[in-house]
Amino acid sequence: MSGKDEAELSRLLRSAIAGDERAYADFLHRIAALVRGFARRKIVQGGVDPEDVVQETLLAIHVKRHTWRRDAPVLPWVYAIARFKLIDAFRRRGRRIEVEIDEIAETFAEPESETVSERDVNRALDSLSPAQRSVVSAVSVEGRSIGETAAKFGISETAVRVSLHRGLAAIAKRFRAGRE
Repeated sequence: MSGKDEAELSRLLRSAIAGDERAYADFLHRIAALVRGFARRKIVQGGVDPEDVVQETLLAIHVKRHTWRRDAPVLPWVYAIARFKLIDAFRRRGRRIEVEIDEIAETFAEPESETVSERDVNRALDSLSPAQRSVVSAVSVEGRSIGETAAKFGISETAVRVSLHRGLAAIAKRFRAGRE
């Protein structure tokens, strides 16, 4: 960028600060192109979108345009803002590496379908006391809420939670013992 371009951008920003909307639009359009090139040169790996850096920079310029000193060159001020926005973008990304899912899709195992037969459910429920069986069946099989189950059996919600917890723990213990 030449000194003439710097002078023109400074003139546009001065006019914009004075209220000239057309000058401001022209200034932002020119600055966006410069920042876009800057961001594309600095971003060598994926994970940060140069256009995000451009937009963040333009927003910061808009919000902080009053901080530009009229006697100072505008480009160093703009590039300083762009550099900080680029650093912020890299910080947000962190050390993550983003990989397209299509590139690694064939490495995923097919999900195994795990089905439980009605007979297995009934066998598990039969191992419980009648009170626990009723609560576990209402909540886990029928899908009732704790409150609905408490109302159905005329007991407190705390009693439902305790009975549910103990019943599920007993079923889990039984299945663990069956695997050993």
